[in-house]
Amino acid sequence: MVTNKVVVQLKDKSVIKGKTNNFFPNKNSFHLELINGEKTEIQIEALKAIFFVKNFDGNKQHQDSYGDKVPGGGRKIIVKFKDGETITGYTTGYSPDRLGFYMMPADLKGNNERIFVIKSATETIEML
Repeated sequence: MVTNKVVVQLKDKSVIKGKTNNFFPNKNSFHLELINGEKTEIQIEALKAIFFVKNFDGNKQHQDSYGDKVPGGGRKIIVKFKDGETITGYTTGYSPDRLGFYMMPADLKGNNERIFVIKSATETIEML
């Protein structure tokens, strides 16, 4: 099984970093192995989003720039979260009837490889 490095942002604004190999969009929860080796179960509905990352440290000097084109990424989308954060990217799997959807950020130099957005944590979702 593939183990993914993730940064989990909860709706209560807390952030948890760890690894998972059993996140599935159609499940109610998944297991996360924290950086310290501890294991915990995360409830999907408590999430804002799951950021699948290249590394846990990121680049503190990086300025987000969502102008990149992602070949094969699908439709361009702007997601505004209830906490005010806005991310622009591409999606092939958005459906208003689902709990959430994957998107590829339109910032290829950033630390995020893909993001699973929980629809209930969003204020607006705009397809471009």
